[in-house]
Amino acid sequence: MSPFRNYQYRGPVQARMKSVLPAALVLASAALTGGCVVVDSQGHITRDEKRFTVSGMPDVHLTTFDGAIEVRSGSDGEVLLEIEKRGPSEEDVKKLQVDVKQDGNRIDVEVKKPANEVVVFGFGHMTPTAKLIVTMPRSGNVVARSGDGSIRIERVNGHIDLHTGDGSIRANSIGGDVTLQTGDGSVALDGITGRLDLQTSDGSVTVAGSPDIAKVHTGDGSITFRAESGSAMKDDWSFTTGDGSVSLYLPGDFSAELDASTGDGTVHSELDVSGSTEDRERRSLHGQLGRGGKLLKVRTGDGSIRLRAS
Repeated sequence: MSPFRNYQYRGPVQARMKSVLPAALVLASAALTGGCVVVDSQGHITRDEKRFTVSGMPDVHLTTFDGAIEVRSGSDGEVLLEIEKRGPSEEDVKKLQVDVKQDGNRIDVEVKKPANEVVVFGFGHMTPTAKLIVTMPRSGNVVARSGDGSIRIERVNGHIDLHTGDGSIRANSIGGDVTLQTGDGSVALDGITGRLDLQTSDGSVTVAGSPDIAKVHTGDGSITFRAESGSAMKDDWSFTTGDGSVSLYLPGDFSAELDASTGDGTVHSELDVSGSTEDRERRSLHGQLGRGGKLLKVRTGDGSIRLRAS
């Protein structure tokens, strides 16, 4: 499908002709330089791409003050960077500075905020933004930072460190040493392996996979965790929320020392907990799952806790 959108203008014929001509010239110029420019109802959009040759495991660092980041796996030996800039006008988009450099297998990309914001009548203050899309080898390291924007990553294994000030995080089939943090947004992970350290100040969390180590915290939101068959703890796990329910789905042969409690709610387990102790109000449950072993800590300030068979 062509990345170009139809340019539409509802108005007098003369005005439409004057608008279409410069837009067409911009598109023609972009085709000659290898980029893409789109003018539509959402403003001015430019797209560009850069390719990098790498040997072995790449180390990709991505930073944008405002905009989404997407990372996915592709061919070995190459990193493809797509940059989508968006703003109210061509002039505003040009103010976005994107610094890109490569040093061996390390690739750094930084989108810098323009010095002045643009005032758009009826919409308040609007600044241009840049979305970064990276396709890289499956084995690689990723450090991604967005001041305001969602982050999505798929099918990458390595050192993965993602942080957004305001936005959701979505991940599928990732593993290694994984650290995720969002100031305000939900987190959804599927097929997670390795070490997981996840934090969100405000947002629900859903995790599925077989991590070796899991530390999951949300300041305000529910937590749902589904452990795949064969999951085993190589160190202590913890699932904590300031306000929200916690539901853990564990295999029948799962082993751990359980320490679960809620400030206001109940704790219930469908799994056998040997040597269990609980208070009258069922706000805590302590005991052994399977053969025992590492500590499984579950906490919520206000909400129920449920342990169920996966």
